[in-house]
Amino acid sequence: LLGAAILLSLVVVLQAYAIEKKGDVFKKMPCPAFLMFENTAYLADMTFELPCKCKPEEASSVVWYFQKNLHSHETTVLTDFNGTVVVDSSHVRPGSDLLKRFSIRMFSLIVFQAQVRDSGHYLCGTKEGLFFYGYDVDVQLTRQITVAFLDNDQHVQKDYTKKEFTLFTTFWDWTSCDRCGVRGEQRRIGLCYVQSAQLNPRYRTALPNVTSCGSRAVPAHFQSLIRLRSPEVAIRSCLAPCLEKEVPEEGVQSISNMVYKLGRKPQLPRVPIQYHSQPSQSDLVIKCPGARPEHAVGWDKGSVRLYLSHYLVGVRKHMRVFIDHGNHLHLRRVHRRDADTYFCWRDGKLVAGFQLSVTFQPRRQRSLTDPESIFFMRAVGISFAVITGIFFLIHMRRWCCQAFRKLARL
Repeated sequence: LLGAAILLSLVVVLQAYAIEKKGDVFKKMPCPAFLMFENTAYLADMTFELPCKCKPEEASSVVWYFQKNLHSHETTVLTDFNGTVVVDSSHVRPGSDLLKRFSIRMFSLIVFQAQVRDSGHYLCGTKEGLFFYGYDVDVQLTRQITVAFLDNDQHVQKDYTKKEFTLFTTFWDWTSCDRCGVRGEQRRIGLCYVQSAQLNPRYRTALPNVTSCGSRAVPAHFQSLIRLRSPEVAIRSCLAPCLEKEVPEEGVQSISNMVYKLGRKPQLPRVPIQYHSQPSQSDLVIKCPGARPEHAVGWDKGSVRLYLSHYLVGVRKHMRVFIDHGNHLHLRRVHRRDADTYFCWRDGKLVAGFQLSVTFQPRRQRSLTDPESIFFMRAVGISFAVITGIFFLIHMRRWCCQAFRKLARL
């Protein structure tokens, strides 16, 4: 099983990071006579690409279809019927509908910021309903992810073996060190896989009898037990040297030295700085430019390192400042002390800075013509009138009682 896990890890890594040579691949790979589904697994918030690996030469465009369950009457068409949909990934909002998070480029379907609800069957075909190739996509949840800090002598999950199946984790390669020149951290993402002889043979996998835990190839009576295992991530410390900076030309260097001697050398930031004002007591999420969940991302607040071992979501209860598994920095109920410059590292390089300032709502002097003032005065007037009326009624009743008593004595 260990050998199978290692081989599957290599396959997953090559599939995730390899750059395919684009050519006339459709002439090399004929379409299968019987439609099967290739299993792929990803972590939530990742972006994945599904190439249409085969199609007839006469087909100039493809149509992508999505079915949550096979043979379901609910089918989503992901295309403009020209096979050329292009979406700017920077405009994709997290949690938006699948129809707003996909793109088609060179017959390949790209889904941005995948969600668990995107798990299902993806079919490449024509608008007439002819299918060429299919995928069984499993997007695994990050909310229940298991974290192991190896520096704290924590360990990854052990294999879970039953009579009919075995659950294990397939790890990707370690990421590069998120920082350079100082202590950094590395992550290793692991996805849940199952090995069983009872898998549906219509689903094709990299290894026989092995598929991801959320695959439709897994029998239904296994699902309750498979939910006991979650994806995981291992984190360890690292130290990587920084690349040498380019030395400026001789003339530029001499001018810089002259300005420095005159005491007028400007203090330019090392990275682009974005300035942002945030109202107090509101929530803020900062994203590192160009970073994806599979990248090695580190955050600093000024000169303070925000290490995952202390700021990863779930490390402590009731965390106000934390980093999620998508590498986003969260600040809840922003305070005055949160105002600072936050720096973002990506794969060992300092790439951006965010100058955060916290604003407060100024107290406004109210006038008698404000709607709130008019409402308040009206409420006070009505209350005074009601209380005065009750006061007079009580005294009127007492006066009447005394008058009737005097008449009765007479």
